[in-house]
Amino acid sequence: MPVEKRATMVDVAELAGVSQATVSLVLNGVPNARVSKATRRRVIEAAETLSYRRGKAHPVPEGRKRVIGLMLDEVSTTPFATPFIEGARDEAALQDVTVATFCTRSDPALEQAAIDLLVSQKTIGIIYASLITRQVTVPEAFSELPLVLLNCYERKLRYPSVVPGDLVGGYTATRALLRAGHRRIAHMTGEIIVEAAVDREKGFRQAMAEWNAPVDESLVIQAGWTIRGGRETALALMSLPEPPTAIFCFNDRMAMGCYEAARMLGLSVPGDISIVGFDDEDLAVNMEPPLSTMVLPHDEMARWAVAELLDSYNDADQDERQQKVKIECELIERNSIAPR
Repeated sequence: MPVEKRATMVDVAELAGVSQATVSLVLNGVPNARVSKATRRRVIEAAETLSYRRGKAHPVPEGRKRVIGLMLDEVSTTPFATPFIEGARDEAALQDVTVATFCTRSDPALEQAAIDLLVSQKTIGIIYASLITRQVTVPEAFSELPLVLLNCYERKLRYPSVVPGDLVGGYTATRALLRAGHRRIAHMTGEIIVEAAVDREKGFRQAMAEWNAPVDESLVIQAGWTIRGGRETALALMSLPEPPTAIFCFNDRMAMGCYEAARMLGLSVPGDISIVGFDDEDLAVNMEPPLSTMVLPHDEMARWAVAELLDSYNDADQDERQQKVKIECELIERNSIAPR
């Protein structure tokens, strides 16, 4: 099910030419913030241009405290917790609803303590989030309040869930390289136990097949998750008698390792090797040259989860909400891809 992508705080910051922190200060009306009138005006104009925070109104159920619980399994292992928290907070704020965040590390005792608190306060419901896209089994204790799954899903589809479109994202990233004329394309995969890695590889193979570009299996290599893994794998790939002309990396950290490998071998990006990443971490835009990459729509996913939770009190559409929604990953084209 496609979902229209709305502007994020990052989009407003880029259009206004300021930091995301400045956008947050201005749009959240933080008192005594040291932001000039001219900067405030640019931020507000950018937000209006992008229709930021002008989403559909969702009625808040009567008799419920205006609070939603956001339950995260972790906050420190990846940079993805922040867009989940900010996206949920921003969407909830449109309805004057507060988001209470709990980091439970999937500990049943901590989850139960959070559930007991949220139930006793008669809150609106719970968003159950995983930092890594995966299948989960939701404990029965969560049935006490309306529930939406964020970046995870159940096989039974008992609850509405939202995940990124990783397969289409892998296809789109590979297609960007194919459009530039590349045919000998390597793919650094993530760990096969990670669902996103499997889907992104499927997207890679689908794009190659549609463009009649044969996949050289020796160029499809599991490189882990890290900069070091990307560097060591890229050194091996670029040292082949017939090296690839382009590399699609499972994530931006691997891509950073590819940049390092190219420099070590006296090669240039994108002159000698084109590279595309995935995730659009903060480092991507600051690399030299800036990295072309795919954006994980975590902000938009969290917004969708809040809206879906508020709408769950409308009994008319209950059957339609028992579904797994995928939100498209957007390609950000920068300067790391050049014609073959």
